Amino acid sequence: MSSIELTASQKKILTALVNLHGESESAVKGEEIADDIDRNPGTIRNQMQSLKALQLVEGVPGPKGGYKPTATAFNVLDIQTLDEAAEVPLVHNDEPVENATVNQISLSSVHHPERCRAEVHIQGSLSDFHTGDLIRVGPTPLSNLEIEGELESTDTTNNIVILKIQSMQASDNKSSH
Repeated sequence: MSSIELTASQKKILTALVNLHGESESAVKGEEIADDIDRNPGTIRNQMQSLKALQLVEGVPGPKGGYKPTATAFNVLDIQTLDEAAEVPLVHNDEPVENATVNQISLSSVHHPERCRAEVHIQGSLSDFHTGDLIRVGPTPLSNLEIEGELESTDTTNNIVILKIQSMQASDNKSSH
């Protein structure tokens, strides 16, 4: 599989497109993407031309038209399509988040409990997440790991939230699926 290198801007636009498309399941207008990532619609249109040339985006003509991500877009962004991703619950300020999926959790500085961070890769919009929010992730499918922490920062380019971990536990009740 050939590796496509995207600029930070292309990656941000493509990520926004994938997320907005995931919520609506229909073509996404350039203006919606512009609103979502706070860019000028003209910039989005220009970037879409290069993303189309890379076969990451297809244009949909007509009044209900706009842009759709191609299957290649998911590979480039390293996103499993939703039907392959195991559901990992995400709770934001005690409210379950309906339209987001956790793709990956990376732990850093595990041997320094006071500096322990979790990088949570999310598929879905991060626009409602703010510093200081309480986030709970899990339980994960295999290890039943549940992580709770305070939102330290968001990386909207890569769709990652960084949590300052407050508690981490693996429940040992093996639920049968």
